[in-house]
Amino acid sequence: MEAVAVYAPGRVNLIGEHTDYSGGFVLPAAISFGVAVRGAPAETIRLRSLQLPGQVELGPDGGSSGSLPDWGRYVAAVAELLALSGRAPIGLQATVDSSVPIGAGLSSSAALNVAVALALCRVAGFSLPPLELARLAQQAELRAVGVPCGLMDPASSLLGRRGCAVLLDCAQGEWRHVRLPARIAIVVLDSGTRHSLAESGYRDRRAELERALPALAGRRPAEVTLPEALSLARAAGVDELAIRRLRHVVTENARVRDFVERIEAPTPALGALGSIMLASHESLRDDFEVSTPELDTLVELAYAHGAIGARLTGGGFGGSVVALAEREAAANVAREVAAAFRERTGRQGNAWVCAAVDGAGDLEDAQC
Repeated sequence: MEAVAVYAPGRVNLIGEHTDYSGGFVLPAAISFGVAVRGAPAETIRLRSLQLPGQVELGPDGGSSGSLPDWGRYVAAVAELLALSGRAPIGLQATVDSSVPIGAGLSSSAALNVAVALALCRVAGFSLPPLELARLAQQAELRAVGVPCGLMDPASSLLGRRGCAVLLDCAQGEWRHVRLPARIAIVVLDSGTRHSLAESGYRDRRAELERALPALAGRRPAEVTLPEALSLARAAGVDELAIRRLRHVVTENARVRDFVERIEAPTPALGALGSIMLASHESLRDDFEVSTPELDTLVELAYAHGAIGARLTGGGFGGSVVALAEREAAANVAREVAAAFRERTGRQGNAWVCAAVDGAGDLEDAQC
């Protein structure tokens, strides 16, 4: 069989944070950072990372009799789940090359899971529909490190389209592309503070939210208004901390719908987009409590230096801020915010102007 070369992009989430695992709406975009896997069929699975230490050695069905590097746990989980889905036990010898900053909130682990899954599928002549493969990658994250993450990250890596975001209903599995105005550029502002979802408060926040969900009597947070949600939760005796988590999720779903309506208008209301993004960040900071002083500073600086809007992106507890800027001004916004952040905090943050790119596929079709 021929050699395989596949690529899966990371993602940035424009709006809709911590809504996916309660069946809500998200609006991510695949971006021009990603993971490439290059290799060929083999008797076993042997992967080497160009960035991370250790080598992964597994049976062709993902079984392992030895220790694995941290990133190898994701590989093993993907291989095991694919075997359970019917993939033939054909090995892969390959290198893994990632440009996604780890812990920056750009979904490095989902990009790894998707890229490895695609490579293993290619060498075995096996395939799954995109959302089914995304759900498998989601399950692999839980299997590998115990993080009960949502569907957004692997789905956006698989469903991305150049120049578009992906509006995804995480409960129904329904999605469509939302074209981004050509005049707008995406700017990623990295705080330089790193998080691990397995070690942060991500699991706690999900558990706190889930204390409030039974009060909705089977409805999703995306299906109720804020007054309804608060009334039902208080009548059911839900504690105030869980009510705050619920308030964020209910209002965040509304913000996703509002954001999409504004950005798809014949003349997008850029000021309104900025207000929605700021409200999202404030809710994540105050009601969901996943922001950090560094992320708050980056958001403040982004608005001060001419960004249309800015908010933390990803699970929080560190990582990055996503900003939107006029395309002609984007490079200046990135440079000026990064410099101001270094001056104020002493931290070596980074900033990149990113393109929305196509989703995962064969490497010759990817925008690396």
